[in-house]
Amino acid sequence: MTAASLQNFQHICRQWRQFRKLSQLDLALAANVSQRHVSWLETGRSHPSREMVVRLSDAMDIPLRERNVLLQAAGYAAAYRETQLDEPIMAPVLDALNHVLQYHDPLPAFVVDRYWNVKKTNQAADLLLSIGGDPQALQTEMRVEGKLNLALLTVHPEGLRQYIANWEQVLPSIIRRLRSESLASGDLGIQEQFAQYIELAAPEGYCELDSPNLLPVLPLELNINGLELSLFSIIATFGTPQDITTDELRIETFYATDAKTEQFFRSHDCEHGT
Repeated sequence: MTAASLQNFQHICRQWRQFRKLSQLDLALAANVSQRHVSWLETGRSHPSREMVVRLSDAMDIPLRERNVLLQAAGYAAAYRETQLDEPIMAPVLDALNHVLQYHDPLPAFVVDRYWNVKKTNQAADLLLSIGGDPQALQTEMRVEGKLNLALLTVHPEGLRQYIANWEQVLPSIIRRLRSESLASGDLGIQEQFAQYIELAAPEGYCELDSPNLLPVLPLELNINGLELSLFSIIATFGTPQDITTDELRIETFYATDAKTEQFFRSHDCEHGT
């Protein structure tokens, strides 16, 4: 969204409706209001109540951070807090994350935020990241400082990308995910950052083409100094988030697609006595 649109409820509402590919009638039905009222809200002939902003946000499945933007653009106070994971009130969330990570061992699992910054890992994830060398050393080679970012680490030529044997096959999927999350966020900072990642990942003149899916999932085939691993991932989110931090967390769990990969992680798990 543009800087000007951040102060304009009508523009933001229309932009989200169009992004969700909803007609005014579709939105009206989802929010249980008349199509005329939606039209008047988008043109400024009517001003939304706080309740109406919330109903429209629910109908368009707007992320909590952007719901605050929409509320403030309509002249209301923000409704959703952003709480750090280490604060006492977040203890149940942190316990749930630790439980998922622990019980997914001996296979890799990551918790990432909306930028794909790594927030938490399990033992197997640390093992996966360390096979090709120290992740912090990789970041140094990539000339990147700050938080470990799983997206950047994946797409950068000096990062994990050099170990992805089927890079050309997985590239369209990675780009589609980055584009989708970028647009769905409604956040200029994320859109600019992910655009840089896409530019870094895609060769000049890259054209994304649809190709038939021959498998139920697309495996990530790794060849790390002769060690061959094959994995696919599942991404999970919190079902009923009421806090911005919880809303934006993603849990990515990896599974083996062959016995050799499964055995590799299980053997290392036994070595650590877990």
